[in-house]
Amino acid sequence: MKTIYFIINPKAGNGACKKVWSKIENQLKGEQIPYIAFFTDYPGHAKILAAQIAVRSKEQTIIIAVGGDGTMHEVVNGVVHYNNITLGFIPGGSGNDFSRGFQLPSEPELALKVLIRLIQKEAAVDIGKIVRENQADCYFINNMGVGFDALISYEVNRSKIKSVLNKRSLGRLVYVYFLLIKLFTYKRSTIQLSIDGKKHIFEHTWFVTVSNQPFYGGGMKIAPDAEPNDGVLDITVVHQLSRLKLLLVFISVFWGKHVLFKEVKSFKGKNIFIQSSSPLYAHADGEHIGYVPLKIQLKSKALKIVTRKQHLEEVDLKERDSNDFQ
Repeated sequence: MKTIYFIINPKAGNGACKKVWSKIENQLKGEQIPYIAFFTDYPGHAKILAAQIAVRSKEQTIIIAVGGDGTMHEVVNGVVHYNNITLGFIPGGSGNDFSRGFQLPSEPELALKVLIRLIQKEAAVDIGKIVRENQADCYFINNMGVGFDALISYEVNRSKIKSVLNKRSLGRLVYVYFLLIKLFTYKRSTIQLSIDGKKHIFEHTWFVTVSNQPFYGGGMKIAPDAEPNDGVLDITVVHQLSRLKLLLVFISVFWGKHVLFKEVKSFKGKNIFIQSSSPLYAHADGEHIGYVPLKIQLKSKALKIVTRKQHLEEVDLKERDSNDFQ
């Protein structure tokens, strides 16, 4: 077997990722799987490490990110311009929506077993490219968004409460906490949205999300029909909702039922342009990336990853239960 490269974020999950890696390393040694491990020291380091591995590799190479969705986001952005890299993911963060969307086990040791089993069956998947004013382009593999959800992501990532809840294995609740805190003060905006050249205007908009797979925010099924290999991105717009009704939408989003509300609009497209009447936060894979206006472009089959999504016939019921996806 070829040497597998691991990029580990020891701070993910408020430090819980250290224990995750310890288990994974014991498993690798026990099964005599050749590996090289790199640890991140600061935000953005995973991107640099991934790019360095890609540059030095002269043959097809496997890089497995161990951490949260932010870690995977950085690794994706590090290798996006190299076709000699296949990516895998072992969850060690608090949200781990990549695992849900690409149907990998939530239990790290089981995730490694699945990755090893499917390592020769990588799948080419779509990603999104974000073009920003006066900044370098960036890419997302899960989703991106502007407005209320981006503000929540921003507050979550800089909050000390996140670490407190992570210590009690309640990391998902931090999103709920900040939603309730910001719900009654957030000012909605008029959004101008262009999808493949067709223009839309939405007043009193809470947020716009562009998705490559269904899940975000720690298990919320924001885009139930999104598929990472269908050649389109799924756009969700939530507008004209009262603050109290937004809570109903929020509750229903965990089952993907929010799309039944008339105030929730769904579209599909390849080229999206978002403007607003006021400055709005923007995120990519839950990471703050600046503000609108933004252009989003689909990059079809642009990345190779190891996923169970293309091999559903191999998934047994025990593995399904361990991954807590529907």
